[in-house]
Amino acid sequence: MDTEAGITVARALELPALRGGLPEVVACADRLDRTVRWVHAGEAPNIASLLKGGELLLTTGLGLGTRPAEQRAFVRGLAERGIVALVVELGPRFDRLPAAIVETARSAGLPLVQLHREVPFVSVTEEIHTEIVNGHYALVRRAEEVHRRCTEALLDGGGVPGVLRILADFAGNPVFLETAEGRLLYAAAPATGPAAADPLQIWDGLRGRRTARDTGPPAGAVLVDVAGGGHGTGAVRARLVLLAVSAPPLPVHRMAAERTAGILAVVLMQARQDEELAARGRGDFLTDLAEGRIRAEDAPAQAKVLGFAPAEGPLLPVVMGLAPEPPPAGNWAPLARTLLEELAAVGVPALLGVRPVEGRVPLLLGLRAETDRTAVADRVATALRTGAARAGLERPGAPPPVIVVGVAGGWAAASAGLRHAAETASAAQGLPDLPWYDARRLDIDLLLWRLREHPDLAAFVDRAIGPLRAHDRTSRPALLPTLEVFLAHAGRKAETARELHLNRQTLYNRLARISELLGTDLDDPQTVLALGLALRAQRHVPPG
Repeated sequence: MDTEAGITVARALELPALRGGLPEVVACADRLDRTVRWVHAGEAPNIASLLKGGELLLTTGLGLGTRPAEQRAFVRGLAERGIVALVVELGPRFDRLPAAIVETARSAGLPLVQLHREVPFVSVTEEIHTEIVNGHYALVRRAEEVHRRCTEALLDGGGVPGVLRILADFAGNPVFLETAEGRLLYAAAPATGPAAADPLQIWDGLRGRRTARDTGPPAGAVLVDVAGGGHGTGAVRARLVLLAVSAPPLPVHRMAAERTAGILAVVLMQARQDEELAARGRGDFLTDLAEGRIRAEDAPAQAKVLGFAPAEGPLLPVVMGLAPEPPPAGNWAPLARTLLEELAAVGVPALLGVRPVEGRVPLLLGLRAETDRTAVADRVATALRTGAARAGLERPGAPPPVIVVGVAGGWAAASAGLRHAAETASAAQGLPDLPWYDARRLDIDLLLWRLREHPDLAAFVDRAIGPLRAHDRTSRPALLPTLEVFLAHAGRKAETARELHLNRQTLYNRLARISELLGTDLDDPQTVLALGLALRAQRHVPPG
């Protein structure tokens, strides 16, 4: 049968030109599945030295010699050179093949075919070469289809994991992206089939078999270098490894891997440091965990491969949001590095990733006990802010990073906690600056943020505080800040006046003016509740 690489000896014998010669296989009929790389016709006694291997040789036998010793040497030379089959046309030189040729071909494992009728060798060559070229063209088309799907996945936000999953599904084997030093960055397995097991378990086994001198893949695997803007032209930034688990990779799989490596090189060119590559990999893992693409029972093993192996205590999810203006692409590497350096001083296991697309930094921390939550959150928030400042992200006049601490718990709770903290970090943009926010106390802000594009939210804000917003655009003093402080102190006028540095009468006049503009009673609990929600919601709607 034909292989992925092109045409087999058996298929060549079925083509019209050779079939017209009435071919008879006289040795090694069980090896006709060999792949024909090319066809050559010749009569020179030393023709083996002129070939590269993989050829089907056509001859009339003039160069085989007349003595059995010469004939045996000729056939052995072809077998040692890697010729896939010898086809001899009977006629003036031989009316049948000598026993020395047949026996030597059989012992050397070289398929031997005799043609009982004369055929034009040029026609044979043209037919077989056409089949080979068409076969390679079909391979190229299949590999290009994978390339197209990988490109679309990348443009749709699937990132490196999405690209690797497409290649793994196509090859039916697990795929890994590792650094040039052999450190794992990403792993993917096919969705179905014998190789659909956890790829990280396979990687653990592979890593256990590797030695300091041998960092290459096991036999049968495909390894493709991925360039990525290292030192010097052609520097290797990473390697794509396709393991042979369910079956040996075919040539079309290597071709697809080489094209995939080209796509990955573009991604890695943007990630100019290994720290950023690793941080992106951890960020993708934490995001997949948050969005339910990784099961809680599978997460510990995958986190261990990424270097995070906490004790039996609870896990604390934390997210630092850098929106609305996340750092440019070149700043993610120093950010990841400085944050990891600061977190090292905190003294708890930490898994830190970066998500440039969303402009945030997700983390998982290993606590000894739930009671450590506040103390660890304080230290981690300080470390994150210090790291962000060292990376040049805290610029004068720019909003500081928002740090949200989720609910501590097991791996299942960590999944929901990371998702909750990530959303809350977006909802907390614009709130009064705090060292860190407790995600449990911002549920109202999160609800309002989720409704930010609903027209009813803008209508509610306009009904509740629209007159004050209109007043503050044209008149002084602004009244919205007074109302915010008044509500923050639960209507206690003395504390409100103290914080605003106002005398009581001035405060009373402002409150009276607020009540007049809104047509409401600031002592009414329902009114106070509505005004408090409207003040929170106005951050998410355009000015009225």
